[in-house]
Formats: sequence, structure tokens, C-alpha cells
Amino acid sequence: MSLARVLIVDDSLTMRALISQILENSEGIDVVGAAANADEAREMMIALKPDVMTLDIEMPGMNGLQFLEETMRERPMPVVMLSTLTQKGAKASIEAARLGALDSFPKPTSTSMEEFNRLAPKLAALVIAAASGKVISSEERHERRQRRPAAASNYRWNGKMIAIGGSTGGVEALFEMLPRFPENCPPTVIVQQFGSGFTDALIDELDSVTHAKVVPAVDGTQIQQGHIYLATSENAHLVIDRWPDPCVRLLPADPVNGRRPSIDLLFATVAKTARSNAIGIMLTGMGKDGAAGLKALRVSGARTIGQDQATSVVYEAPAAAKAIGAVEIELPLDAIASAALESCREVANKAA
Repeated sequence: MSLARVLIVDDSLTMRALISQILENSEGIDVVGAAANADEAREMMIALKPDVMTLDIEMPGMNGLQFLEETMRERPMPVVMLSTLTQKGAKASIEAARLGALDSFPKPTSTSMEEFNRLAPKLAALVIAAASGKVISSEERHERRQRRPAAASNYRWNGKMIAIGGSTGGVEALFEMLPRFPENCPPTVIVQQFGSGFTDALIDELDSVTHAKVVPAVDGTQIQQGHIYLATSENAHLVIDRWPDPCVRLLPADPVNGRRPSIDLLFATVAKTARSNAIGIMLTGMGKDGAAGLKALRVSGARTIGQDQATSVVYEAPAAAKAIGAVEIELPLDAIASAALESCREVANKAA
């Protein structure tokens, strides 16, 4: 297997050295260059032809977001943003995802090797996945948004719920899907594995463009029509308890498949409680988390949907679900919302 060629862009010499060291020590990665600013990065991109770039958001001169926008317009390539866990940094990470970054990763709060070594496996896995990820150019992204239809009108709910899981590339997928949901959409629960600390900002941004109410999943909350609930904590799993009158539970258990919150655990509990009264959706992402849970949903009688390879940024997770027979139907991203909503729509009785 060829190594993922990585270009590191960060204005801090110390940070460049530490990121280079932990990535170089990770199997499957070759750090081909390290740039201090956008000008240096631009030259290295042409000369070194990296597969993926890690990009600091906060840089002097042309900042990371400005350079990302230029990159996606002029020479699109996979980009992983590195951001601080401040409110400003979190909002910038969401904007980066909308501009085309495949994912964001929290910058270490200190320059100690102990903290870098703790983060190293996650960052390395993300960089490797991003290196083979599908990049959407600014032009194509704009065209997709122009084609997006209005939310469904005169929607009548049949009592079913929707469960969604995604990771790498999933943020932009949610921005594509959720604005299609009507104000009175089916109750929807989501595990979107994004950088730790960024989900509150994600909820705010999604809520601003969605007709339904997008809210954090709070322990003990009874899920309601017209609400979309996102897992926000890396310290607990989001699970669903009881049927009818399902409610959110936050379970402070060990990671499942190395993930917390786990998509598998969300899907498995929805399968146990809602059974055929649910729709499961596996969006773009890395790894296998969600595959077994989606299979449990399908076995329980729920309808299951997987995002297709052509529109997935990283097809690894949907492919894993498909490989074990968990996916009933595979659809392009722009068709998933309408299919899920139709499965949750009340069918009017035909006149005799």
C-alpha cells in the first residue's frame, strides 16, 4: 500500500515539528513538507504534489479559511483542518467543512509530547482516510446547493423515527440533507463523528438552515416530531430507550469499535426499541462503526439506506455496511432525505 503524502501548514514552528513527528511515526504516512504560511504551502503543493494537507485555521496574512477557499477553487485536494476548541475556532471548523475540508481535528492544548501521543492515532487515521477521500470542488458544491429542492410541504407523519450516522464528510452531507426536512419532520437522532468540541457550533449552524428544530441530545428527553437531536459529547453514547414514547439516553460506557459516541450502539438500540418503526441511514465516513448496528436495524424490519460511493467523501463505512447486507437500498446523497421522509409519510386512505 502506498504511503499517504502529507503537507503540514501551520505558522508555529513548534507545532509543525510536533505534528510532523507524530505523523512520521505513524504507519502509512509520509510527511513530504511543512509550510509556515499560504505562500509557502502554495509552492509546495505544486512541487511536492501531496495527497492530503493539514491546515491551521489561525494564521497571519491569508488565514486557513481563505487559503482553503482558494485551494478548493484552484486545485481541489483533501484537507484536514486543525483548530482550537474556542467558540471562534469551532465556528471556523464548520465554515471549513462547508468550504470543502473533509474534517477538522482539535489542536492540542499544550505542546507536550504526552498530549500529542494521546491524539496521534486519531489524527493519523483521519489523515490516511482523508488522503483517499473524494474532494468536491467549489463549483460543484455551488451547483449542488442550487439544485437543492425546498423542504417537503403538507407532510403527514406516520409515527416512524429516523436514525442517522456519519463521520468523515458527514458534516456537509447533513447540510445537504437536513434543509430538505419539513418543519414537522419525523423525530430524528444523529451521531455525527466530528472533531471533539465542535458539535455545539454544528448544531447552531444546522439549526439556522433547517426548517425543523436542531437541538443537542439531552439525557431523558422524549424525542418529538419536528426535532432533530445530535450527540454532542465524546464522553457518552447516544442511545434510544422505550417504545412508544422513545427517549434519549446518554450512556457513559467504554468506546465501541474505538468510537464514542458509537453509531453502532445508536442503531442497535433503535432496532431494539423502534424495530420496523425506524429508518436507518449510513452516511459517508471512515471505519466500520455503524455497519453492525445498521444490520440489526434491517433484521428488525426497519428500512435501511446507505450513501452511494459516487457521492461519499469516504465510502469505507457505507461499504462496510453494504458488505454485510445491512443496506436495503443505496442512494446518492441528494436522494436520501426524500426517500427517508417518504418512508415516514402517512399514506392517505384511498376512496372505496
